[in-house]
Amino acid sequence: MFEREIVIDGRGHLVGRLASKVAKEILRGQRVVVVRCEQLLLSGSLFRNNLNFHEFLRKANNTNPRRNFKHFRSPSRMFWRSLRGMLPHKSPRGKAALDRLRVFEGIPYPYDQKKRMVVPEALKVLRLKSHRNFCVLGDLASGAGWNRAPIVKSLEEKRKVKSERYYQTKQKKVVARQAALGDKSVAKVSAELAKHGF
Repeated sequence: MFEREIVIDGRGHLVGRLASKVAKEILRGQRVVVVRCEQLLLSGSLFRNNLNFHEFLRKANNTNPRRNFKHFRSPSRMFWRSLRGMLPHKSPRGKAALDRLRVFEGIPYPYDQKKRMVVPEALKVLRLKSHRNFCVLGDLASGAGWNRAPIVKSLEEKRKVKSERYYQTKQKKVVARQAALGDKSVAKVSAELAKHGF
């Protein structure tokens, strides 16, 4: 069954494998949002991927440079472009599928309060051998001219502080509710929380 919207946390996923899974879903009619695109991973060292990307930057159109080869520098658009190549994006079906996809750096407002999921088939820890080289998409984008990394980092730190505060208040409510119901394991849970300073 379709869900209204699937929110995928891009951290720790491989770009190509995640793109192929998302492409399949949006072609089926599912709406997908991918957040934290700057923490997506590419197999191969940063040096090697940098060479590949700069080779791509040389591609242009001699008669009218604006006509084709848009060289996106932000991680979310780099991911979007690699995913677009897996769709029939010039047909109405492919265009409609691309409209069902949204990509972001960091986790902006409505999605920081929604449950995020991972795609096990695309996780680096499950799909890449531990001794293989890999690089972070955000680092590659920064080397190619993306200069928004410090802004995204500062906003993410603020979001983490806020979510930690929310989690602590939620845990206190759980303990209070169990105490009101007379659960015997409450003493153990509250002692654990007190140990961590809640």
